[in-house]
Amino acid sequence: MNLRTLTPLLVSLVTGAASSVFAQAAEKPASPAPSTVQGIAPLTGQPNLLASGVPAVPPELRKRVLQYLESRSANLMDVSQDGKQVLISTRFADTNQLHVVEQPMGARFQLTFTPEPINTARFLPTDPNVLFFLQDVGGGEFFQVYRLDRRNGRSELLTDGKSRHEELAVSDDGRWLAYGGTGRNGKDTDVYVAPTDNPKQARRITESEGTWYPVGFSRDGSKLLVTQFRAADDSDLHVVDVKTGERRQLTPKEGKGSVNRAVLTPDGKSVFLVTDRYGDFAALYKLDLDKAPYTAAPPSLTGSLRWDVESIALSPDGKTLAVETNEDGYGKLYLLDTKRGALSPVEVPRGVITDLVFPRGRSDVLTYAISTSKSPTDVYQADLRTKKSTRWTRSEVGGLDTSTFVEPELVHYKSTDGVQVPAFLYLPRGREGKVPVVLIFHGGPEGQSRPNLSTFTQFLAVELGMAVLVPNVRGSEGYGKAYRAMDDGVKREQSLADIGSSLDYISSRPELDASRVGVYGGSYGGYMVLATAAFFPERVRAAVDVVGISSLPTFLQNTQAYRRDLRRAEYGDERDPEVRKVQERISPLNSVDRIKAALFVQQGANDPRVPQSEAEQIVKAVRARGTDVWYLLALDEGHGFGKKANRDTITVATFLFLEKYLGAPTAPAGGSRP
Repeated sequence: MNLRTLTPLLVSLVTGAASSVFAQAAEKPASPAPSTVQGIAPLTGQPNLLASGVPAVPPELRKRVLQYLESRSANLMDVSQDGKQVLISTRFADTNQLHVVEQPMGARFQLTFTPEPINTARFLPTDPNVLFFLQDVGGGEFFQVYRLDRRNGRSELLTDGKSRHEELAVSDDGRWLAYGGTGRNGKDTDVYVAPTDNPKQARRITESEGTWYPVGFSRDGSKLLVTQFRAADDSDLHVVDVKTGERRQLTPKEGKGSVNRAVLTPDGKSVFLVTDRYGDFAALYKLDLDKAPYTAAPPSLTGSLRWDVESIALSPDGKTLAVETNEDGYGKLYLLDTKRGALSPVEVPRGVITDLVFPRGRSDVLTYAISTSKSPTDVYQADLRTKKSTRWTRSEVGGLDTSTFVEPELVHYKSTDGVQVPAFLYLPRGREGKVPVVLIFHGGPEGQSRPNLSTFTQFLAVELGMAVLVPNVRGSEGYGKAYRAMDDGVKREQSLADIGSSLDYISSRPELDASRVGVYGGSYGGYMVLATAAFFPERVRAAVDVVGISSLPTFLQNTQAYRRDLRRAEYGDERDPEVRKVQERISPLNSVDRIKAALFVQQGANDPRVPQSEAEQIVKAVRARGTDVWYLLALDEGHGFGKKANRDTITVATFLFLEKYLGAPTAPAGGSRP
């Protein structure tokens, strides 16, 4: 996968028979650094949330927001070998936990009951009573691997409790478990393989500089595909002999490209690969292992599709490949006949597909997850004989009537250098006169805003009567590798023009009030928020920075060692004087004297990506200029907010801030909200 750097937990939006016991062997993250912001103190009743300059939230606003905060989703983790059990991650209390669903629209049977969220898990194919999952502590992202036995409800820690681990792969025959880990030196990520009957006896099968991840095993478990990940546009695919550790590169040694997805054929002689190495968009290819590495481009199997192929899944009999594409932000599903090469579409709801899974023992059903602008992520199964889908989960949205939610308009507008910026515009219904606007930037930078459900966006539009513009500025995924590369290194300075073009677009729409614009974003989106406030100060009233970068050089110096080189590939190397000169020029911290907008900064104390120091240096610098700043620091969170109590408080405070500084909305036509 080529989106390793994306933010996993940014703000976006019972009963069980087994009593899961959380393994306590994992080390807790180091105590958060004390805040250096003057006047910061715990919120009443929430000792893990420290605040400075944040006023009390009126009870009536909290009451209005309450239902929107009760939205949940069913995130697809895996499917049992017979297709009769679907493993999902969903939230019934404070955090996402693992559940099993055993029939369409059946009860969600909770398996884990821990204080920390779980968002990655796999069944043991030969025994669905056993599963493996990843979990961190306090949002620090130092994930550990656990084994859960559903028969006694107990979880066992399998890894060292201190290194970072990610990506889980389990062989079809149930003999092998693979994952990535930094245990060797804390910086490089190696691939580990362990026998599932003795999973603590893991051994490294890659031991090289850089970042390596497992992709998937061959049917017989003798081979493992691994990727060497250097950047979103620079990965290589290798195949490793599990027994001997012998490794062979499959992609060309010259040039570069992404490795989005890869899967071995049932006979282990070929691999289906999704890459943008041979064109502007990520396409599907079939590589024969005995001919690799390829020096010339193999024929594309999806040449008729202009957009990125985003995900694939191969049926156990090898006859059908499910192919999901990202077409201007919307997910489309196709079936490829692997013998004839014919593609046929499958009808799915208009939205965003997030996962594709075939049961390891069945080729007639495909399980997938999808979200729309009016419904959260839920799980469906498609019968490949009829191409009809059956819904397996229906996630709640706080009892709200989602027909009142706003469907976005897909728009495009001109920027500099001939760039056309795609964006989604949410317009409140029934408003008269001009409405205030919130501009939301995604993270990444190689992220993409897509038309899935955001109750945050819907509250702004439905309850606060504000329009929401969500652009995919240059550097975003989904529009070809040339577009994605337009902000790399020192080219980031030119990409800031897309902020201005977004503000120009707002001015061009008669129903939007360009004098009442707020901006919101997390991670790299937080950098864009601060850049908007610093470099377009006359055009924005309010800015909400969530775990954002305030200085590119200090961010690169202080981010965790395991990801520093990955980020230098995107932002440029701050150790190069010429590169650093540009980074300093476009860092908001160095232009605080220009900021006029009210500022709200939100941060997790355990953030390994954008450290707490990035938030606190901008808060102190802006306050020194006499500009209003609200600051919230979550002591038990990392790169975003995964715990419901924290997320609820921070979200309500954000709405209070935006309503205060963008002004009360104009009364809707008819005198009431839709």
